[in-house]
Amino acid sequence: MTKKLYYASAYQQEWQTTISQKFEREDGLYVLLEETAFYPHGGGQPCDAGEINGIAVLDVLLEEDEVLHKLARMPDGTSASCQINWQLRFDHMQQHSGQHLLSAVCRDLFDANTVSFHLGTDYCTIDVETLDLEPSKLATIEIEVNRKIYENRAISSYFVTPEELAQLPLVKQPKVTKDIRIVEIKGVEYNACGGTHVSSTGEIGMIKILKTEKQKGNTRIYFLCGFRALAEFNENVKILGALSGKFNTGKDEIMDRIEKWEQEHKLVQTELAGLKEKLDEYLAQELLESQDVIAHQFDDKSLKDMQSVATKVASKTDLPIVLLSTSENKVVFAHNGHYAQACGAFFKAHLGNYNGKGGGSDKLAQAGFSSGEDALAFYKFAIAQLKGK
Repeated sequence: MTKKLYYASAYQQEWQTTISQKFEREDGLYVLLEETAFYPHGGGQPCDAGEINGIAVLDVLLEEDEVLHKLARMPDGTSASCQINWQLRFDHMQQHSGQHLLSAVCRDLFDANTVSFHLGTDYCTIDVETLDLEPSKLATIEIEVNRKIYENRAISSYFVTPEELAQLPLVKQPKVTKDIRIVEIKGVEYNACGGTHVSSTGEIGMIKILKTEKQKGNTRIYFLCGFRALAEFNENVKILGALSGKFNTGKDEIMDRIEKWEQEHKLVQTELAGLKEKLDEYLAQELLESQDVIAHQFDDKSLKDMQSVATKVASKTDLPIVLLSTSENKVVFAHNGHYAQACGAFFKAHLGNYNGKGGGSDKLAQAGFSSGEDALAFYKFAIAQLKGK
């Protein structure tokens, strides 16, 4: 059985020990150590990272009472010099202790018990048993949980016997019946947990609630603790600074400026839509001068715009219309229904010869091509075929 140093102290970063076993599995190389401070996956907390004899630890697993260390390569000999990635370990400690405190406050203030916890790379979540957490309640939770951080309450962990366990006001009963480890936040709660934690709430630094969402009858709360919360704050300050510079205003007036910009943008879009409508009308009149097949190449029109032009032209003539967008490698074929050739059927019969994909109805079809050369070749082919009708 591996001696688990992370239970004695979450702050141990380096140690010397002996490699008790080396073995290989399909997914990689593993070693067992006589004693380890590398925390394995478990309880919603990811595993530690670090090095053994300068070799990167890729994964840490718990199987029965043994801790397995997956390594980038197999070490020589049996002596092991081990080092924890402290930045990652302390981050996990801040997030996990923060989760305990946040869950306790949710429970105490609004009777919202935590049913699951996830410690991710970018954010953490808890799912609580309630759908009634409007913004005012979330604000109350955030203020109270940070107040308890500033009180710097002691956080301790220890193993208890079944008899001692029965005397504790636990949040919920543990699933294990032996080696029961308690994490206590003084004056707040007792919780059965095997994870790594800071020694006082002050080391959590701060807790910031990001957002919530409904999740299978519960509410999922996204949050950050400690240095993660600081990094999020710094990123937001950076974004606010960029927006202030962009709109040449103070941060307090940014929302007003954005709303004004949105109104101006809507007016411009309305004017632009009107101008495009008029332009399409002029273009339709110009195209109607054709005698057999109405065809035109566009360098700057989207498929949607070409469909609009084709529909307008088709409403004023019985001739077929073939349009090409050289910027998007798209072709549109349309008519008003009085032309003999069905648009969709024509595309279905010939697109495969030009690496094209598309289709449509009897009166309107569209297709895209893998290259400009294929689109142009099909465009010219369609004109020649339709002129021969």
